[in-house]
Amino acid sequence: MAPSTFEIVHQTTYRFVRPVALHPHRLMLRTRDSHELSVLDFQLSCAPTADVTWSQDVFGNLCAVARFALPSESLVIESRLTVASRAQAWPVFPITPAAQTYPFAYSDDEAADLGALRLPQPDPEVARWAHGFVAGPATDTLSLLKDLNAGVLAAATYRVRDEEGVQSAGETLRLASGSCRDLAALFIEAVRQLGLGARAVSGYLFDPDQTDRQADTTHAWAEVYLPGAGWITFDPTHNRIGAAGLIPLAVGRSNGQIMPVAGSYAGSAADALGMAVSVRIAPVISAP
Repeated sequence: MAPSTFEIVHQTTYRFVRPVALHPHRLMLRTRDSHELSVLDFQLSCAPTADVTWSQDVFGNLCAVARFALPSESLVIESRLTVASRAQAWPVFPITPAAQTYPFAYSDDEAADLGALRLPQPDPEVARWAHGFVAGPATDTLSLLKDLNAGVLAAATYRVRDEEGVQSAGETLRLASGSCRDLAALFIEAVRQLGLGARAVSGYLFDPDQTDRQADTTHAWAEVYLPGAGWITFDPTHNRIGAAGLIPLAVGRSNGQIMPVAGSYAGSAADALGMAVSVRIAPVISAP
């Protein structure tokens, strides 16, 4: 299958009423190469100019830290990313036979390495909700996860939410609504209540058919670890499985760890005029 190539321009702009001292900003804007995604080009710029250093975090994400020398009335961070995606629209997951029926046991190594990615928060309401999707003592594992993925939208309506932070899974159930990161967090927590390993993913969504929500924007979804298949992508906001149309930037235990841009400044809240985020995603059409 020929890969699909995308160009992404992601710009974050902060404006202030007066020049403020900018603290270091952590940027998670460059994805890693994988069997489904290759980075063809990446450019990062900051205004004012920054000293940028790179490292990998505990999850292997590529992290840049931008340090600014002088105060400024504005901050513009722009990344330009070109990727080739080989993710299939209808993937087949080679789950190990022993893990095809729920419940199953991870190997000792898998259980140790998944660690906190399996640990749920103590919330009886979320636990009851998650276990309600288990059909019986021998449930098809992938069907269970598909039902849970679909069940998120049945329990909580998607809504745009500009406030910072992520709702708890219990809060999303009680409010019956949430942003893409809230819906992903509910799915992740429910999966962990079932004893499975799950992690949060931040990145971009490209879907020319999506005209009402989440088109050309940052996005949040989840991955579940199943032996044999590895990390399987679940997007509860759109009730989809598989990575087609999704361009991951970073993975983590929670959404708060993988914000594309995170930083602060020296001053009061009144110094901030606002923040604007612009994402443009375009497919690259190869010449015949």
